[in-house]
Amino acid sequence: MADYVARSDYYDPATAVEMFEAERWQKSFASEPNGGSCVEVNLGGERIGVRDTKLADSPVFVFDTKEWEAFLIAVKAGQFDLPA
Repeated sequence: MADYVARSDYYDPATAVEMFEAERWQKSFASEPNGGSCVEVNLGGERIGVRDTKLADSPVFVFDTKEWEAFLIAVKAGQFDLPA
């Protein structure tokens, strides 16, 4: 795995929601129907936002497209699965 290269375009997770169009937030298809463990994403072009659906003022975590792609590959490979 390549070394992480520090970036200069930092953001504040508490105000990062302003970087995304409000109507583009999408709840995960895997979210619980009762409002439990819900995550939503905003595929806003060059940046991807992730936040907690249940919390109106939830911090937003921001990824660029390469970071998001690496995250999805790791999820599909089971790197974040809990032990049985």
